[in-house]
Amino acid sequence: MQRLLHRAEPVDSRRVSVLGSTGSVGTSTLDLLSANPERWHLVALVGNRNIDLLARQARAFHPEIVVTADPALYSDLKMAVAGTGVEVAAGGDAVIDAASRPADWIMSSVVGAAGLAPTLAAVRQGTVVALANKESLVCAGRLVMSEVARCGATLLPVDSEHSAIFQALDQSVADQVEKLTLTASGGPFRQFSVEQMRDVTPDEAVSHPVWSMGAKISVDSATMMNKGLELIEASHLFGVNEDCIDIVVHPQSVIHSMVSYKDGSILAQMGAPDMRIPIAFALGWPGRMEARTDRLDWHALGALTFEPPDENRFPALRLARLALRQGGGAPTVLNAANEIAVARFLDGSLRFTDIAAVVEETLARLSGCPEPEHLSDVLEVDRQAREIAVQMCQARLSGVASGRG
Repeated sequence: MQRLLHRAEPVDSRRVSVLGSTGSVGTSTLDLLSANPERWHLVALVGNRNIDLLARQARAFHPEIVVTADPALYSDLKMAVAGTGVEVAAGGDAVIDAASRPADWIMSSVVGAAGLAPTLAAVRQGTVVALANKESLVCAGRLVMSEVARCGATLLPVDSEHSAIFQALDQSVADQVEKLTLTASGGPFRQFSVEQMRDVTPDEAVSHPVWSMGAKISVDSATMMNKGLELIEASHLFGVNEDCIDIVVHPQSVIHSMVSYKDGSILAQMGAPDMRIPIAFALGWPGRMEARTDRLDWHALGALTFEPPDENRFPALRLARLALRQGGGAPTVLNAANEIAVARFLDGSLRFTDIAAVVEETLARLSGCPEPEHLSDVLEVDRQAREIAVQMCQARLSGVASGRG
């Protein structure tokens, strides 16, 4: 079990950057910052194509710089923040430059593999990085964790499940940990048959019964790929093998994850299903800060239920375990193929049940990829996997169009 070291004293005032500020995690982070604006100085806000929201955030928080990842939207952003004195930049290099600006605390919540390079840039500052981009550890877990160690950075998990493990993990007896258990809501199709899932629509898939998330993450939750990615992330974060990580479906999403010890004790972290809770933990760490969130009402809660995940109906879990066991570039392939397949599902050109099939076919085509040692290696494996996944999606689309699907 890997030990994650805590700093001794809390920091009263921090220079803060938010990468992915227009997403659900980013907006929740800014909501928490707004409660005590005197405690924070905003260094950088980074978004993608939601220029209206990004500009409103820049006007409200007055960061040193605001960046859109899309270079074609530079002029729009520049015009939208005119007169504020906020520096404006655009494009991939500008995102990395923003992540490299000196800061005490950096939220890394850019969605997908696009978050890897800015996450590495933040880590290389040797600062506190709150990680909400699980794909960074899925695609390049060994690379990221080795850079964390080399640069003396502190990596704080923000996913509710990994934050829960971090809080429940007694690092003084880390060698006595027997098992980690990630909880899963089961998503909107927990009780659907495979036949029912074949015909679900993107609108149905993004309507999560408990959490409020972006479209891509919501689809990942519906396929349970999100839990598979979290399994890989947990393995790297906490230094445990795949067979020491369990997944249990817990529809109420009250227990966010658990740590089992060798003496039979189990420590669980609980709270309302609100991402502001793990974000507040990361912001307040190593202390805690007050957060304006709902509290659990034990009288109204009723029963907490648990059930094993069905890997026949949700094969993404099996594929994630397979990729982690295979090692090398397999997790990078898994993530890239999933991103392509989810995008095709969301644009209506792929069935929901074909998402996992495309991932499995892409993994088979690229089996035996070596472990990526550098960012360029990760990007090359990612490129190859996306190419093949596109081909797999097109083949399935052709089959559906000709009546063979």
